[in-house]
Amino acid sequence: MREIRLFSWNVNGLRACSRKGFPEWLQRARPDVVALQEVRATPGQLDEAVRAPDGYRTHFHPAERPGYSGVALYTAIEPRGLVLGGLDDPRFDREGRLIIADYGDFLLYAGYFPNGGEDLSRVPYKLEFSEAVLQHAERQRRAGRGVVICGDVNTAHQEIDLAHPKANRKNTGFLPEECAWVTRLIGHGYRDVFRERHPGEGGLYTWWSARMGVRERNVGWRIDYFFVSEELADRVVDARIHPQVMGSDHCPVELVLELDG
Repeated sequence: MREIRLFSWNVNGLRACSRKGFPEWLQRARPDVVALQEVRATPGQLDEAVRAPDGYRTHFHPAERPGYSGVALYTAIEPRGLVLGGLDDPRFDREGRLIIADYGDFLLYAGYFPNGGEDLSRVPYKLEFSEAVLQHAERQRRAGRGVVICGDVNTAHQEIDLAHPKANRKNTGFLPEECAWVTRLIGHGYRDVFRERHPGEGGLYTWWSARMGVRERNVGWRIDYFFVSEELADRVVDARIHPQVMGSDHCPVELVLELDG
């Protein structure tokens, strides 16, 4: 058996995060796989040390719109196969929101789920993207594959997952229909492994507003996740968040799996 350490991190602009220590964090933490969201850059806009760091193969899926969205995968273990996008819907693929990587023991869905928008106009799009990811993953499970879904889901599932739930009931990220989709995902057998290890424990967040003092006072939201399909549940060694890691308004989240070989 061997352990594999996977991280997910919304870097809120990889160029900015790199100036705040991303390359140093990567070399210090040495994860096996890192899924990044909100990269907001093409590979050609990145320094060589960020585009192709020692010990990693990198795969980028930028949005068509410059400076917007975008996901990336840094992997020390070359996947058997990899798809940029993969939902067969140009509405989703053009925004650079998903990479699907085949690691043999499991399929990794590394996603940046949409924000519903301050005026809530993007909530339908967000829910459509979310459901497309779920249905794609379910087809793979029916074919016998274990699935890990990770990334910035842009939704706090329950009141315990944000500091001010009552004040945010009408805001995207905590709308009833958004929370209901996370409940639906879990109902299909995708385990919120971090919450399972910290039941009833508040103050565990992964995103904080950029307003002054908010992060210091830990007024945050838990919107970054690893969901593990039931087929892999006995392989989970640990799930962690790393709020001490700076460089973005999000912090990294981590999943440790025990695999064959």
